[in-house]
Amino acid sequence: MMRERALSNSIRLLCLSGFALTVQTASAQQAPATPDAIQTVQVTGSRIKSPNADSPSPLQVLSAADIAASGATNLQELLQKNPTMGAPSLSRTNSNFLTSGGGTTTVNLRNLGDSRTLVLVNGRRFVSGVPGDTAVDMNTIPTDFIERVELLTGGASATYGSDAVAGVVNVILKRNFNGMTIDAQGGKSDRGDDSKRKLGLTWGTTSADGNSNIMTHFGYTKQGAVMSRDRDFAAVDQFSKMVASTGEAADAFVPTRPFYSSYAPQGRFFHDTGSYTYDRNGNVIPWSTNGSATAAATGFNRSDFRAIAVPTERYLFATSGNFAFNQDHSAFFEGTYSQTHVSTNIEPFPLAAENIYPATGGQIPAEFMVNGKLVRNPIVPNYLFDRISDTDGDGLRDYYFTRRLSEVGSRHSDADRGTFRLATGLKGTVKDWNYEAFVSYGKTKESQVSTGQVNVMNFRNALEAIPNPAGGVMCLDAHAREQGCVPINVFGYNSISPEALKYVTAPGSLDNSIIQKLAGGSISGDLLQMPAGPLSVALGYEYRKEESASVADPLTQSGLNAGNAIPPTYGKYDVREAYVEARIPLLKDAPFAKQLSLLTAYRHGDYSTVGKTNSWNAGFEWAPTNDIKLRGTKAVSTRAPNINELFSPPSQDFPSVTDPCVGVTATSTGTYDVACRADPGVMANIQRNGKFTLTQPDIQGVSGYNRGNPNLKAEKGKSSTVGIVLTPRSIPALSKFTFTADYFKIDIEDAIVSTPRQYSLEQCYSGANPAFCAFVTRWPTFTGNTSAGAIRYSDTAVSNSGGKGTEGVDFTASWADRVGPGRMSAHMAYTYVKTLWDKPLPTAEKDENAGEISDAQGSATPKHKAVLNLAYKWGAWGISSTTTYNGKVALDDQFLKQYDLPARSISIGSKVYNDFQFTYALKKSTELYLGIDNAFDVKPPPIISGLPGNDTGTETNASVYDPIGRRYYFGVRVSL
Repeated sequence: MMRERALSNSIRLLCLSGFALTVQTASAQQAPATPDAIQTVQVTGSRIKSPNADSPSPLQVLSAADIAASGATNLQELLQKNPTMGAPSLSRTNSNFLTSGGGTTTVNLRNLGDSRTLVLVNGRRFVSGVPGDTAVDMNTIPTDFIERVELLTGGASATYGSDAVAGVVNVILKRNFNGMTIDAQGGKSDRGDDSKRKLGLTWGTTSADGNSNIMTHFGYTKQGAVMSRDRDFAAVDQFSKMVASTGEAADAFVPTRPFYSSYAPQGRFFHDTGSYTYDRNGNVIPWSTNGSATAAATGFNRSDFRAIAVPTERYLFATSGNFAFNQDHSAFFEGTYSQTHVSTNIEPFPLAAENIYPATGGQIPAEFMVNGKLVRNPIVPNYLFDRISDTDGDGLRDYYFTRRLSEVGSRHSDADRGTFRLATGLKGTVKDWNYEAFVSYGKTKESQVSTGQVNVMNFRNALEAIPNPAGGVMCLDAHAREQGCVPINVFGYNSISPEALKYVTAPGSLDNSIIQKLAGGSISGDLLQMPAGPLSVALGYEYRKEESASVADPLTQSGLNAGNAIPPTYGKYDVREAYVEARIPLLKDAPFAKQLSLLTAYRHGDYSTVGKTNSWNAGFEWAPTNDIKLRGTKAVSTRAPNINELFSPPSQDFPSVTDPCVGVTATSTGTYDVACRADPGVMANIQRNGKFTLTQPDIQGVSGYNRGNPNLKAEKGKSSTVGIVLTPRSIPALSKFTFTADYFKIDIEDAIVSTPRQYSLEQCYSGANPAFCAFVTRWPTFTGNTSAGAIRYSDTAVSNSGGKGTEGVDFTASWADRVGPGRMSAHMAYTYVKTLWDKPLPTAEKDENAGEISDAQGSATPKHKAVLNLAYKWGAWGISSTTTYNGKVALDDQFLKQYDLPARSISIGSKVYNDFQFTYALKKSTELYLGIDNAFDVKPPPIISGLPGNDTGTETNASVYDPIGRRYYFGVRVSL
């Protein structure tokens, strides 16, 4: 869908909304229109070309000049400033701790989920960058090749198909470009990290008649890492702990700092009456995780190894062209290739004895029966051997340990992602009817290599050592010795020998692939002439096939590397869809109706997975005068389940949950107490401690499995929008001003959701729905490092049992005019979110998340968000600023309820960020620019581990708040 360059000022101002207006675009919009300049165009939300660029749905536009004024190397960086955007599931600053997807960047309209935001390129789907999902990786779209981005907020499945429940992000690539431009940029933060390098080369040529053209672009970007240890607020492990349930709410939760891990490089060793560790000299010392007035901390600071921002390097190539056979028919093509390299890094692996001996709960034999004789493991030190006994009933002494595998090194992964897409087709006009037919093929392939894991079976063999008759020690198992087994010593700092390390180390791998095949055709034109204008229609047919596979190495698949068990995921589906759209003009140049039109669309789909689906929308445009326009839509959109939701086998995760049984005693009478005491493990814990008590390892050691569901059906979204556009050109004082206001409401029925783990726990132990107890597994007895009753597995599964919805209002205001010796432009966009809710079951109450920071939505959702852009151009000099406002949010009310605290009683204040860019035209073809992001170095709010919305390693919510700080960049643009 392409908009002709000769749009009039009034038309472009009607569409403009949501982003910075640069002086260049403001000047262009003031050019007077001539009758010949008005051509038929298409905008996002309709496949019908019309003599204006209006949309009955709220439409916001970002131009190429806006992208340049931001200095962004990735489109996500700029889109996230728009108040209609929610927090993305994946970005540079929230993906370091993931087993895959590190550095991927996605977008999320209305905070309804990345999968409910449809990303298009030139009106056609783009291959996903997330295995098993439909979310597009914005790393694969070169910013310098973009002419504009159109955001349509509201259901658009009738026009574009599945996934457009929240709206559409349509990226329009440049066309008819002549010459060459070079854009080079470098920068870093004022702490010396987050380095940025960018080089973009764009070339194009157009035929003499203007009907044929070709363009190519090469881009290179490299963004450096930001480590947790280099920011004071994230440099030390910490945990938010409740210290009071009464009094001032702001004092109820305070961070415990340090809150070191109990998995330390020197090891922690458990005997019959306690535990101990070693100092740097190999001396036995008492264990003290976080230290005390008389003891130094013996725990481990994981933040020394974690990253706030993932280093990302990208190579991008894009090309497009149009070859005209004659005035009416042409062929076109679009090609994109991107290669992205990212690295993630977290602390060395925390190994516990139960990872190696799950059948015995982690009880490791310190002696063995060999040929009928009792043989002691010579590696086990006397201090431990003399303090242990037979704990599992096999007649052999047992011990338990935890240890950070520092000799193995940090858990590091290098991922290389390649995305290829080619679209080609024919388009033209036959007797005033426009046609287009196209085919498209896209593939994303990712290869990930990781370090820091061990082979559990080899580690077990290496732990079981006996004296070697020839001297020294050897592995007990003869077959293991043949395979190179070397006994391993885990007692103390750096005690593992290089030979033993080589035997137990197990590098990991993960291969992902996503394939998308598209074919489609459409015709559009004027069916008949009506008194108010032509009745225009569009008809089309599309075929789409999606296929995805994700395969880890064999040890990872089986969970034998002591980490997440990730079985292979594979799935595919196809869909055939037909659609029709009509624009019906009712009135024109009538009293109180300068123009009145209806727009309607219908799409029928047939999926190989969920069967038949139907989507529709209906909208109106009514202009009582030239200065006022009213618009509205009603739509029903569908989203078919993606491959992960349908076909994902149980995959292991390590979630953070709050155990509702904490504090329960033998006689307490709280909401959860009766059901908690019914669990034998919980009751054993109460009998030992007087109340149900969890240790730090219990809190940090929860695991669980995520499951797909092949019986899912499509979810249905119902959306409504009503808005007004004011362009008071008849009032001279306001002739350069544009204002829009749009009300939106989106409700999703049968939403595809993973039942929240915390909800499952509450339903189980409150007795409201005991069926949810099947998702919870607890340790039955006290075992080594684990308390009886502690949660071992908290599982979740996907179903259509949920519901989601949001409601609010968008406002925008734009103005541009000459001020003094130069030209000034201003633009403001503001969104008020009245409600944002979800519910895990149809019978459950709605959980309100607007104005909260919540794990349910994965981030903070302020009720008030805004962006203000100002620009001034004076001769060769220019300055632009972007001010972003994120309103106040409270901690999730469901989280506070666990501590008997009222909703909204603990809040996080608003944050304002300011970005600036200064430009100087050295000469007509050369421009220098200097930018400052987060100019006033606003610190992120402390959202500490243990609080909802925390992103691991950042001690804040890095999806919403800036965790990096002030940073600078300098660049030059040259046109040849």
